[in-house]
Amino acid sequence: MTVEPQQSVFRPVEQPLPQPERAGLEAVQETSSALEGISTLADLVARTPAPASLSREMECLAGAIYFEARSETLAGQLAVGRVIVARSASGRFPSSYCGVVYQPSQFSFVRANAMPPVNREGHLWQQAVKIALIADSGAWKSPVEGAMFFHAAHVSPSWGKTRMAQIDNHIFYR
Repeated sequence: MTVEPQQSVFRPVEQPLPQPERAGLEAVQETSSALEGISTLADLVARTPAPASLSREMECLAGAIYFEARSETLAGQLAVGRVIVARSASGRFPSSYCGVVYQPSQFSFVRANAMPPVNREGHLWQQAVKIALIADSGAWKSPVEGAMFFHAAHVSPSWGKTRMAQIDNHIFYR
């Protein structure tokens, strides 16, 4: 669940967002240009190779996608990833993916400033990594491009935000 940013004395250490993951970005770009006929996000995910290792920033982005949306469709996972990317670029939130993910009271899966352990060999993690690479590079636009907030459909916060759409079990806002 995501809530509006609040003023806080505590601020996580922020580092500038690194350039997109080189190996992953190049793979996505090569895949995109070599297969210009890709017509679905599923095709792009299937043709995007997962890198052998990830930077800490990409780990944070993939982790958020995994824990927030691993049971959602690819479009739902991408939408979550693109919200984190948009937040990091907005100037209203921390300027790194890890800063966005670990910002207090933003993501319910973060406990004591840490993510739960992940089976990094599992299919759902590998899929989250590929979606993170695609979200980071902007290789596929989300149906809720520009969304800055989302929450699970089973909760009803009283936000004064503009609702964009519901994708799977998340509602997205500007």
